[in-house]
Amino acid sequence: MGIIAWILIGLIAGAIAKALLPGRDPGGIIITMLIGVVGGLLGGWLGKVIFGVDSIDGFFDLSTWVAAIIGSVILLLIYRAVTGNRSSHRHA
Repeated sequence: MGIIAWILIGLIAGAIAKALLPGRDPGGIIITMLIGVVGGLLGGWLGKVIFGVDSIDGFFDLSTWVAAIIGSVILLLIYRAVTGNRSSHRHA
């Protein structure tokens, strides 16, 4: 798959991860899109390392999408743990 396909999968996976884990995140839509792209790559790598499955077979393969979504969810959870709830600590 090409880089454009990975970006597209990542953007969609990031949106799905955000829908699965609703809440206010610092950074907005740009950070969510970046989390999706990196999460998609993370999910593909984890699928290969842990399960020995080549999860990047093709754009329309279910394993590609599942790996990208799981990677995005993991990365979103890590992002929330690292950033905490900084947006609520701002003073007016």
